[in-house]
Amino acid sequence: MLYKYKSGYKKIAMGLLSFIPNLKEVSRLSTEVEWYESQDDRCLFLWKNEDGDFCGIIGAEIDDKIIMVRHVAVSPQYREEGVSFAMFSALAQRYPEHKMMGSFEVAPLLTKWEKKHED
Repeated sequence: MLYKYKSGYKKIAMGLLSFIPNLKEVSRLSTEVEWYESQDDRCLFLWKNEDGDFCGIIGAEIDDKIIMVRHVAVSPQYREEGVSFAMFSALAQRYPEHKMMGSFEVAPLLTKWEKKHED
């Protein structure tokens, strides 16, 4: 299930974002979370699995028509279980009138989801 980020989730969000290769340093993680917190159109969503564990995160900029997915990360022990695709699907359901696009890093994964989603 997708949960919108709130300040009480900051440590969890930073931990999940740290699985992204260029976000390993704490100062870089703090800067990235602050970037999402600084504007209403920037959102982080955390994914909680059936066991009640937060195991994924997705970061996006959302305007009137487009969702630009900037970050996607999944805990290593939950990879290959479809968590990223489930997060994309939940985000698409939350914003049904929006077109979803991905950053350079996210676009290939988003394209795979779109192809599977069309089938």
